[in-house]
Amino acid sequence: MSQKIRIKLKSYDHMLLDKSAEKIVKAVKATGAMVCGPIPLPTHKRIFTVNRSTFVNKKSREQFELSSYKRLIDIYNASKQTVDALTKLEVSSGVEINVKL
Repeated sequence: MSQKIRIKLKSYDHMLLDKSAEKIVKAVKATGAMVCGPIPLPTHKRIFTVNRSTFVNKKSREQFELSSYKRLIDIYNASKQTVDALTKLEVSSGVEINVKL
């Protein structure tokens, strides 16, 4: 069952994302599979501009920024133990995980 598994992690908190990626790498290395990553992908920033007041201070505005961070992990020579270790792994609730076989 030698195959390549690609895991994409996405979160709004980079510290939480790095801890989750580290947990995945440790679990996979313990089963003997080869790990490539975590590779940081470009940060997506969304900037919102809001008026502070409607009539009096029309030119006064406030800006907010929402950043989403992404990491990519490739697993080579994955065995049945590797897949079992990944399914039993508990990751923080603020991290979105996308797995491709």
